[in-house]
Order: sequence, then C-alpha cells, then structure tokens
Amino acid sequence: MKAEFEKIASPADHSFNSFIFNNKRFNAPWHFHPEFELTYIVKGKGIRYVGNSIQKFEEGDFVLLGQDIPHCWKNTDDNVEHVQSIIFQWDEELLGKDWIEKQEFSNIKKLFSKSRQGIKFSPETASEFSAQLFELLALDPFKKILGFIELLETLSKVKDFELLSSANFTPILNRKANNRIEAVYHFVRHNYDKKIKLSDVSSLVAMTDEAFCRFFKKTFNKSFFTFVNEYRINLACKSLTETKKQVSQIAYDCGYESLPFFYKQFQKFMNCSPLHFRKNPHE
Repeated sequence: MKAEFEKIASPADHSFNSFIFNNKRFNAPWHFHPEFELTYIVKGKGIRYVGNSIQKFEEGDFVLLGQDIPHCWKNTDDNVEHVQSIIFQWDEELLGKDWIEKQEFSNIKKLFSKSRQGIKFSPETASEFSAQLFELLALDPFKKILGFIELLETLSKVKDFELLSSANFTPILNRKANNRIEAVYHFVRHNYDKKIKLSDVSSLVAMTDEAFCRFFKKTFNKSFFTFVNEYRINLACKSLTETKKQVSQIAYDCGYESLPFFYKQFQKFMNCSPLHFRKNPHE
C-alpha cells in the first residue's frame, strides 16, 4: 500500500506528535499514513471507519491504529458545534532504528502487531487513561517521552479490547481511489434515509455497476450494500439510545421500508433485537 494520503509533519525537535484537535467537526477524509496513531475522543459522536470496520463512536472512544491502515471519524449530527480529541502520532523509529526489536520492548512490539487491524480499547480502559492522556500533553519533552513509552507498555497488557478490521483486509489504495471513497461516504451520509440504487453511486464515481462492485469489494472486503446497512444500523443504535422514538419510526428514518428486513439486519450486525439493545446498550 502506498502511504500517500496524508503527510504527517514530524516535529524536528521532538520524537513524536502530541496535540489536542479542536474543530467544529471531524473533517479528515478517509486516509492513511505510515505513522502509528493513538486517538481519544474527548467530545463528539458519529461513525468511525477503520479498515473494513464501521462502528458508531462517542465520547471516550479510544483507538490505536497501526501503520498504513485507512481510517477516519465522521460526525453524523449536523448540529454539532464543537468536537475535540487527543492525538498521538509516531513513526517506527520513535526511539531510534530497530528499538522495537529490543527485549525491553517486546510487549509493545506485540501491541503494535495487533494495531495493524486497529485496536479499540474498552470504555472502562478509556476512562482509566483519560486523565493520564491530558497530563502527558503538559509534560516537558523528556518526561513526555518517558511517560508515553510507559503508557504504551501499560496498554500492551490491557486485556479488554476489540480488534476492528479483519485480519485479511489489505486494500490497494491510491489518490483516485481515495476521491472515490470520499464521494461514496458523502453520498451515503446524505442519502441513507432514502432508497439507494447501485446505479446512483456507481455513476457518481464514473464506473459501471460491475466495476464499482469489484472496486468496493476489493477495497473494503465487503459489498457496498453491507456497508450501507452497517451505516444505517449504527445510526439506528444512536436513535435507540438517544431518543424515545418507536422502533418502526427509527427503521423508516434510517432508510428501511420493510420492518422485518430492518429487524433481520439489526440482528445480523448487533446480535440482538432493537428493543433488547435499547434496554441494554452496553452489553
């Protein structure tokens, strides 16, 4: 995979990037870079894309990404006024060439290996480390790098996590593909509540239906309509936990004309019924 979508400017006088991102929205495109990235969502909700994983996220989302794995966070609420996240980015020579091969860092090496699929830490773990992340940002450079290595070592021993992307996900991306994916994201985000036809989205990216299906399957290791249903079900989960709407209304709002089909898709992606999820959203 060519690491050309985002060029991260590494500080000349520091070993890694560490900063607080503040904006009206999470507006980064679908992108990848050769640097590792640790992201903690302080404020904001929406849909997170990592490799071929698509999940809703909210405040406290805590994710470690390995090198060159495509990703982005997207808001789903147009009324959001402010989002914030803490971000750490570093390259493979964080402590010099081949540092990760030393015995002292064997646990961190294993953590980095898992991060190739993207690691989502549990809400409990995120809550435990949130204060430490803010404290790290305020340290002087020497204490910051020591604290960061200690953080990675501690995270390497955490057992409560989820691997996001499937192990066999190996997209072949280039700038043209990136533009197509951005167009598809934009289209789904603004049309998920309507009937979506394959011809609508394939013509949007100037491809035949067959070519688009092959492109999407090769890129995400899933079909386009699986992607659409994942997006819709994640929005349905948001409505189930944040509103008192009837399930039938939520299904309709998310683009489902058939209630039985909505229930089938919800069970497929969430392994439970909508009403069970509403009562037990954190199971």
